[in-house]
Amino acid sequence: MLVTLGQFALPLAVFFALYAGVAAALGALRGQPQLVRSAERAVIAVFALLALAMLGVEAALVGDRFDLRFVQQISSREQPLIFKLALWGGQAGSLLLWTFMLGLMSFLVVIQNRKRNRNLMPWVIAVMMINVVFFGTIVTLVSNPYEPLAAGQSWSSGQGMNPLLQHPAMLIHPPVLYTGFIGFSVPFAFAAAALITGELGTTWFETTRRWTLTAWFFLGCGLMLGGRWAYEVLGWGGYWAWDPVENSSLMPWLAGTAFLHSVMIQEKRGMLKIWNFALIGLAYSLCVFGTFLTRSGVVQSVHAFANAGWFGTLFLGYVGVLAFGYAALLIRRVPELRSQTRLDSMVSREASFLLNNYAFLALLAIVFYGTLYPVVSEAISGTKVQIGPPFFQRYAGPVAIFLLFLTGVGPLVAWRRATWVNLRKSFLWPAAVSAATALALVAFGMRRFYPIAFLSMCAFVAGTITEEYWRGARARMRHGESFVTALVQLLRRNQRRYGGYVVHLAVILMFIGFAGATFNLEETKLLAPGEKWDLAGYTVEYRQARPVSHPHYAGAVARLALYEHGKPIGMLLPEKRMYFQQEQPTTIPAVSSGLSEDFYVILAGLEPDQRAALKVYVNPLVNWIWIGGFVFVFGNTLLLWPLRAREKAGREAA
Repeated sequence: MLVTLGQFALPLAVFFALYAGVAAALGALRGQPQLVRSAERAVIAVFALLALAMLGVEAALVGDRFDLRFVQQISSREQPLIFKLALWGGQAGSLLLWTFMLGLMSFLVVIQNRKRNRNLMPWVIAVMMINVVFFGTIVTLVSNPYEPLAAGQSWSSGQGMNPLLQHPAMLIHPPVLYTGFIGFSVPFAFAAAALITGELGTTWFETTRRWTLTAWFFLGCGLMLGGRWAYEVLGWGGYWAWDPVENSSLMPWLAGTAFLHSVMIQEKRGMLKIWNFALIGLAYSLCVFGTFLTRSGVVQSVHAFANAGWFGTLFLGYVGVLAFGYAALLIRRVPELRSQTRLDSMVSREASFLLNNYAFLALLAIVFYGTLYPVVSEAISGTKVQIGPPFFQRYAGPVAIFLLFLTGVGPLVAWRRATWVNLRKSFLWPAAVSAATALALVAFGMRRFYPIAFLSMCAFVAGTITEEYWRGARARMRHGESFVTALVQLLRRNQRRYGGYVVHLAVILMFIGFAGATFNLEETKLLAPGEKWDLAGYTVEYRQARPVSHPHYAGAVARLALYEHGKPIGMLLPEKRMYFQQEQPTTIPAVSSGLSEDFYVILAGLEPDQRAALKVYVNPLVNWIWIGGFVFVFGNTLLLWPLRAREKAGREAA
């Protein structure tokens, strides 16, 4: 019953979305508020219908409806229930989730703005519904999760989900990533509405500030979860391979980061209005473009879906219409958006933020070029020229160092114009810490440029953050507050500033982990039972291998005793599996983790005489990346927590 209802709800949702978009636009053009209210009610109906469509697909997955093509492709009777519910494991389900989340966010925007932004809301609804209509039509007509199999093609069980996706990180990674992607549709819609109506002030970005920050936060968390999944599942000892689909998620995050910094200049000085409209348009266009890359088959990736043929062309056409349509709206308003305020000095906070933006966009351009060059080269010459990690590391590395430097500079430089006296006073302590770090690294024998540059810049930024917190706390302590109370009050009084410093701290910790990657060690060796292997201060003793049997797969697990400098660490159990239904081999790594490094081993192969081929990676400082991820979550929680709203409500109640 629920499956049938969901099947009919999907096309109905597209119809109501089309009606909502048209009614909202006509209501705005004709000055008929009742049409706009009708459009808002239609948006609520769209959300309810898409929720019903989602429930119908989940019911089909849980109920083992293998007469449906989508269920047969990504599920099986033996598959654990929690992975049956992960409908994003297939093309049709992931597109339905995207459409549902668009409907959910449209619903929330309507509820939030029932009595606010009445001039903008009709066009916000129209833009949001254009997105819903496109994705809803794709799901209904091209990639429908309710598509039945032809008579005689239905099996008693399905193929099952890709074994690589049956991991806890993959249960939350796609929804978190989609929240980031689709969250940018809200500020995009408000920006487009502002360009259409001519309300070009600060309302559009002030209204969507939390939406933008939330989308950026979830997209960052999605990147972190994807890296952790790659590290634990793919068995190559790394977390980021500059894969095209990884890059497609990174690019809108870079554009969003640039926007979050540049919009502060517009708030403080009334500058960069055109720039900020352009950045938010770029961010959402890249979100949709990234979805196109993942689902069109244009790029080859472990994360991508199969080639979609003409569907990819249609999707690319929509990306073009979306981007060029927004650009046309922006170009029409350029004369009205020109700011009378000019940059007073290159030695100022707004100048550092502007350079920060240029650096983020330079990094974005490098990633964009490296991601699409193989596709363009194949289209022009017929030969695909692959670009690997060395290209990205060579060109992105210097830009990243410059960005780290600006991360430390920005908080210490005054708005408008900084004096050299204040600069010397502000930068003395952080610069000394940075120089001392670089000298210490050289003294301990480090000679590679990138790790020295990254770690010394991390020390510089840490010094600026510490100095800012100490200055603020010391000023409050003069009024009798304890140090802890002073820190809490700093966050209450200036949540965005001091919460932002915590996010900067997260970036420092991640870059410490990135710097460690230059010292990664990779070795492979064939060991007989009882044989030992010494490398990098560790000793691996191969005890034995035993077979593993399971209803879904067969394989082997090796028992390894690990010692560090002669002291026992524990037993490691790397595993190799072959899944029957998918005919797909996988490796399950075993990892011994510490703050200084990871000892990461995979079972590469097993000979008939029980000799095991082991591949070992020693990854220095890698866990600081995941620690930085937790600090990133904490910092964004501080930014988004409604401290000031609660205080204001308390004052009003009093």
